[in-house]
Amino acid sequence: MRLPIYQVDAFTDRVFAGNPAAVVPLESWLPDPQLQAIAAENNLAETAFFIRNGEGYELRWFTPAVEVDLCGHATLATAFVIATILEPGRGRMDFATRQAGTLTVTRDGDRYTLDFPNRPPQPAETPDPTLLAALGGPAPVAILSGRDYLVVYESADAVRALAPDMALLSKLDKWAVCVTAPGDASGEGGVDFVSRLFAPAQGIPEDPVTGSTHCMLTPYWAERLGKTVLTARQVSARGGELLCELAGDRVKIGGQAVLYLEGSILV
Repeated sequence: MRLPIYQVDAFTDRVFAGNPAAVVPLESWLPDPQLQAIAAENNLAETAFFIRNGEGYELRWFTPAVEVDLCGHATLATAFVIATILEPGRGRMDFATRQAGTLTVTRDGDRYTLDFPNRPPQPAETPDPTLLAALGGPAPVAILSGRDYLVVYESADAVRALAPDMALLSKLDKWAVCVTAPGDASGEGGVDFVSRLFAPAQGIPEDPVTGSTHCMLTPYWAERLGKTVLTARQVSARGGELLCELAGDRVKIGGQAVLYLEGSILV
């Protein structure tokens, strides 16, 4: 069987930056082990698979190791493929997902806006005792919890300098660990906050740009900074930019994407 495949760099306006995602359109769902095997072979943070369902789509995401409940950059990449290659000019895409409900992506020129659930973090009263040992670095100013740990530092420099112990991180009791701090003028001026995300247990030592974790970051920083529209940068090696908006029980996450690769796979 020959399947089309696209590789898209998401949350960036240029190739070799942002977060690369594979996008595989399907006529119908393949068996789950086959989907997982394709994602493992691609060896990217996420592979998105989707099928047409009436006027909308069904969408699923896989890391090289597991299926995930929500993924931002691969949703953006999928919308980009649909709107620029498969159905040029389409301005709205509705994706039915298995755990995150219906996600809508709208296009305005080169910018795509994801309509995602608001997932505000809560104080982590009893964080895993190995968390800080795994992260190293200075003492954080706060530790919160949702799907992931959210560890807040005083400065963007502290976030950039972290060199976590991935073996220890992989043993934690959360899906991933997100670290964050306010933006500053020493390289991240012009953004409200910065972040990094580590998920070694899911086959992603460090994710380049993570849309889904901004469902947690946006409400945190909106409350702390007293504003509902925020600019963000994920300070991984590749880096990426996001425009975030808190909108009630939803979070709007905006960004751009570029095509890197187009081809086919044989399974």
